[in-house]
Amino acid sequence: MRKTILSLLVMIITVFLLTQSTIHAEEENLTLRVYNWYEYIEDGKDEDGNKVGPSVMEEWAADYKARTGKTVTVVYDMFETNELMLNTLKTGKTTYDLVCPSDYMIQKMIRENLLEKIDLDLIPNYQAYASPYLKNLFLENGWEDYAVGYMWGTMGFIYNPEKVNEEDINSWTILWNEAYKNKATAKNSVRDTYIIGVFYVYKEELDRLSGDFVAGKIDAHTYQNQITAIMNRTDSETLAKVEEALNQMKKNIYGFEVDSGKKDIVTGKIDINFAWSGDAVYAMDTAEEENDMNLNYIVPQEGSNVWFDGWVMPKGANIQLASDFINYLSLPEVAVKNMNKIGYTSAIAGDAIFDQIIDWYGDEDGEEVDLTYFFQGTLSNEKLTDGKAIVKINERGRQFDAQYPDETIIARCGVMEDFGDRNEAVLEMWQRVKGSVISIWAIVIIVVIIAGGVIIYYFNNKSKKVRNKRLSKRA
Repeated sequence: MRKTILSLLVMIITVFLLTQSTIHAEEENLTLRVYNWYEYIEDGKDEDGNKVGPSVMEEWAADYKARTGKTVTVVYDMFETNELMLNTLKTGKTTYDLVCPSDYMIQKMIRENLLEKIDLDLIPNYQAYASPYLKNLFLENGWEDYAVGYMWGTMGFIYNPEKVNEEDINSWTILWNEAYKNKATAKNSVRDTYIIGVFYVYKEELDRLSGDFVAGKIDAHTYQNQITAIMNRTDSETLAKVEEALNQMKKNIYGFEVDSGKKDIVTGKIDINFAWSGDAVYAMDTAEEENDMNLNYIVPQEGSNVWFDGWVMPKGANIQLASDFINYLSLPEVAVKNMNKIGYTSAIAGDAIFDQIIDWYGDEDGEEVDLTYFFQGTLSNEKLTDGKAIVKINERGRQFDAQYPDETIIARCGVMEDFGDRNEAVLEMWQRVKGSVISIWAIVIIVVIIAGGVIIYYFNNKSKKVRNKRLSKRA
């Protein structure tokens, strides 16, 4: 009987220990699922895709293990567009703890109740080091409960100063200027190119606002808010005017592009490229390194868009784990790694970022630029000059201004909003604008096919391979 009781006790204890071990293992092995843009974080790889060091995800996982004793696996997936990302989330086939959408998509996801609320108490590094300018932007627009900033910038023109007049490039109207016919590109993106059309249509109104701001009749906050209101107009009259303007513009530009423009301007195929500031930095760096050529960047005087990409947590996310990762990304020294890798500008400020700016662009004999608006409250006292974040810069109108625009530039940059219930009307307008481009190419293709048929008839089957090769290239 004693043996039976003893055996039973041993069995119970064994089962208990195995159960506890399993529970402990489940607690120790965690998974964080992240969905981000392509090539938008330090991944530990070189330009050829070879592994040369740890990624930020791997470094965080090691740090998390050291702090908590728990093992975490990061599943890191990438997307190409905001819309593709949203569709993926809505299918429910894959769930994520962290996603990095753009400004207007964050607004849409908030409106559709797709996001968990963010607890800022769980990300003290973000509170300590995120730029006060961007934190205030989130606060004013009601996003602070659902998103935190990751990268940010402006939109403007990259241009070749040897080919483009400085006065001409200071206005969006240059895309309609026949002096630069077939020498400029615009984005194959309804939101970005729509803004160009709006700035063209309402140029006189925007010029008056600029005059009022320069004269001191309105402050920077009012100026920026009014530009935001204008650039987000989607009423029927505005849509009609923008459609007409874009139809005129497309006849004058080289074409619409998504990613090729930053390369085409380096090779000299075009002289003007409408670009995001991060791509502008890439193009300017590449032009210097490969062609010993200087390209410039400018935000036209009528105004532009200040954009940002931010981290959000979809419904059902592991809030604690996701918050810990954001907190790690918010360390200035980690933000520097990401900036170095991707060329875009972090929403994080702090000493390490400030030192990086000086290392990249500093010149003791250069022009003083006040970046207090961006760094205020995030720097140690020894970094300040009379209480301000002053940097001396060797060149203006190039990489530095693309990454850290001063307050005069920021004042004329509005925030892009979700089109809301006008989304379908705007998309239909854009399809009509793009549709005529497609029809022109359809004619070209038909002509090529007919010509190919004649050649086939004349040369029998010898030219069939050539035609197929041409068609495959065109496709």
